[in-house]
Amino acid sequence: MSFKKSKLDLLVRVRYANPLPPPPCPPKLLDIPTNPMRYAQPEFLNSIANNTPLPMIVDAECGMPLDLGKWESLWEENADDLALNPDPHNLPKLDQKDEFLTYDSGSSSTYMNGNHTGSSTPSAVPALGQVAWLRKTEYTSDRVQRSSTNEPKHVALPPIEVSREAQLRDIEASFVECNENFSLEELRHPNKPNVTAVESYEILPDSEIWANQYDLFRFAERPGERAADVEDPRLDCAILRPMKSDHDSFLAFYLTEQDEGALKFKEIRNSVEPYEIPENEEPTVFKFVRDYETVKVEQEVPNEFLLMFEDGGSTSTFDDLVNEDRKPAKRPRGAYYKNIERKMLLKKKRANAYEQYEDKWDVIKVTHVPMSQEEEDEREEALAEVMDPLFLMRGDADADGEVEVYEGLGGQTFPVPVDHIPVET
Repeated sequence: MSFKKSKLDLLVRVRYANPLPPPPCPPKLLDIPTNPMRYAQPEFLNSIANNTPLPMIVDAECGMPLDLGKWESLWEENADDLALNPDPHNLPKLDQKDEFLTYDSGSSSTYMNGNHTGSSTPSAVPALGQVAWLRKTEYTSDRVQRSSTNEPKHVALPPIEVSREAQLRDIEASFVECNENFSLEELRHPNKPNVTAVESYEILPDSEIWANQYDLFRFAERPGERAADVEDPRLDCAILRPMKSDHDSFLAFYLTEQDEGALKFKEIRNSVEPYEIPENEEPTVFKFVRDYETVKVEQEVPNEFLLMFEDGGSTSTFDDLVNEDRKPAKRPRGAYYKNIERKMLLKKKRANAYEQYEDKWDVIKVTHVPMSQEEEDEREEALAEVMDPLFLMRGDADADGEVEVYEGLGGQTFPVPVDHIPVET
């Protein structure tokens, strides 16, 4: 078998560049008309200016001496200051060398040898010669058209009245529009005119879960060891435990080993009322799966909420929302919301056998315990934001120190001014 040897040992031909500088003068024996003024352009001095070292020692006046003794008005009280503050109707004549400073820099005029040529008013439409090199000319007209249509239009907005009476009037008008003049058939989608409303709900804060803090976690891949098309009932009761190593912070992900453990754990939670402890509860075992690191953390989530739709009764008074034990009773019809505290994007963390952990757990055994007094006080404080009608007044009073809490009839507490507290005599 014979092989044909290639003349080139390399894949790509080696080409050695040999750029030659342009000739400094026109070729001889040719009569080329040349304007001698082009040698006086400042571009010829750019190389000299770039190679010239600048002195670093500058005097106190930065090389521009200003003799203030020439103006008597700076030193004498009744001297004439016409030289410093000339009359706007009788301005002194501008030097011819400084006339180019008064022209608009954005105009289409040019300066050749110190002389101003062209118009000083900028053109309304950009010239086609400003288009980048090698650009197709068929798009130049579209560019001019878009620039003319994208000019900002200044629309005069009507004045907005912000007085107290105007605010009360607008608030009362909003109640009329949402209750008396409300019509479900007249509701239209702002962007889809063919979409009509089917039902309407009042949007209310969810007092049952308002004391809890919820974070939204999004995984780059489905967590766990099962495939994406296999149902995994363990995911909605997983545990994310904050971890910290020598140089990083991450989250440890725990799941039950079998589906029966997760189903039993959720059944126990649903068998009792919230914040109640089940009797004779056996611990649920969660095993470590892997670590996840945070890719993106959003501390404020203003546009995402938890919504719970209730089709209960039609009443919406405050007395029907709570019973004698200050616990939520039958809730009226509405859409109950709870805000999301943070939103995180998680991805799998690369395992490192040499990484040192402060406190790593392989197994977690979970049981329910009663809340401490500090936790109950914190929960009541969070619930007061939506359950206490005078919460805002109480917060302002606590900040100013001018209001105390008075226990009235029936054990109800509410803030009253210090001057109105009854005193026994």
